[in-house]
Amino acid sequence: MKIRYLILALSFIINVGYSQNDTSVVSAVSVLNESPESFNQRMEWWRDSKFGMFIHWGVYAVPAGVYNGEKIDGGGEWIMKTGQIPADKYEEFAHQFNPEKFDAKEWVKTAKDAGMKYIVITSKHHDGFALWDSEVSNYNIVDYAPYGKDVLKELSQACRKAGLKFGVYYSIMDWHHINAQLYSYLDHALDKSRDNKENFAKYFNEYMIPQVKEIVNGYHPDIMWFDGEWISNYTHEQGVELYTLLREMDPDLIINNRVDKGRDGLQGMNKGDQKYMGDFGTPEQEILDTKTSLDWESCMTMNDTWGYKKDDDNWKSAGKLVHNLIDVTVKGGNYLLNVGPTAEGLIPKESISRLNCIGHWMSTNNEAIYKTEKMSGSYHQGDDIMFSKKKDENIYYAYIMSRPKRKIILYNLKPKEGSQIALLGARIPINWEWENHQLIIHFPKELCDSWRNTSSYAWVLKIEGEEIK
Repeated sequence: MKIRYLILALSFIINVGYSQNDTSVVSAVSVLNESPESFNQRMEWWRDSKFGMFIHWGVYAVPAGVYNGEKIDGGGEWIMKTGQIPADKYEEFAHQFNPEKFDAKEWVKTAKDAGMKYIVITSKHHDGFALWDSEVSNYNIVDYAPYGKDVLKELSQACRKAGLKFGVYYSIMDWHHINAQLYSYLDHALDKSRDNKENFAKYFNEYMIPQVKEIVNGYHPDIMWFDGEWISNYTHEQGVELYTLLREMDPDLIINNRVDKGRDGLQGMNKGDQKYMGDFGTPEQEILDTKTSLDWESCMTMNDTWGYKKDDDNWKSAGKLVHNLIDVTVKGGNYLLNVGPTAEGLIPKESISRLNCIGHWMSTNNEAIYKTEKMSGSYHQGDDIMFSKKKDENIYYAYIMSRPKRKIILYNLKPKEGSQIALLGARIPINWEWENHQLIIHFPKELCDSWRNTSSYAWVLKIEGEEIK
């Protein structure tokens, strides 16, 4: 009898163990083999949003491009590497990081007023310093800096309250952690034997994974935006593990393709035929030169650097930024436009002025940005006219990128008979005619003249009808 009970008990334990293991396997498989319908549902809000704010902010804002009295080349956020600053010396900047003028509500308001629908902030850049109250390491803004407040907490709460989605950037690369340092980047007098996959795996399992779990569990981001995946010590297998873990923690989470090893340079889309993890491609400082069926997001700066650098005055014009937004939109992508706040916690006035101009344009034309999709045919006519379609509607938008002549001809749109063509933001009626399979549009003289007197950037025609291929 005792033997019988022992056999039954062992059978129960084995079956329970198998059942639990089988459940986790099924869960992982379901994440890695998501149906197209489920994927589209998860990505819908992101695709509809089109426009977001990237925020590169951290300890590097303190030196602001200068070390030992010398201007350091490269991006402000890369000064630890380009300035060859040892970790202990860089930590001195961390002890000075006290952004008392940081106002999460004001940052969110600035983004929302510009027409942005989501924010992505650098929780930890390559320098290893965390902007939240991490229990994994005290090298963070609460425990190591005089500021002592949790930036991620304040910004995530402000985003939720304002109706914006919240995203978190996290660098896989870490110049501060002893097991993750890359000596080809930091030529320090340290033991180079530490620079190997075994030590990096220790960092990955015991430091990076716990920190990322803290972020997802504690701040519930809508987006996880990884970077630094190009380093040799990080593997495809770790990318699969990380992506799977996060999606199991939050099935609705959207994760960029830099979680894995598939990105093909700065053009940002995945290379080859191998299956890589990630929900969208990440072109950096460029816009794809054609349409694609894949999801993608162009991340770009307003000047030349991501993190604050006080001598970087090479600012793009507001008109250029609006044109970039249109270019990305008509090709079916998202536009993630960066700001690099100062060590005080202020978004530079040059960024604010451009965001205000974009916001003014968006207040009139945002319907031609949000919830739009690619045309099935050509998305442009020459260099100065572009097209997109309203999602799930027979509404088309023609973006006029430079001051038009009084008569323009569009070759790929046919208006619905008897319909009106509207110029967004204008009350003057637009006359049109359909002749020889061409749409001829006539602009009043006073309307064309008004282009000279305002920062128009681009006009948008709203046309109900059909596409002609």
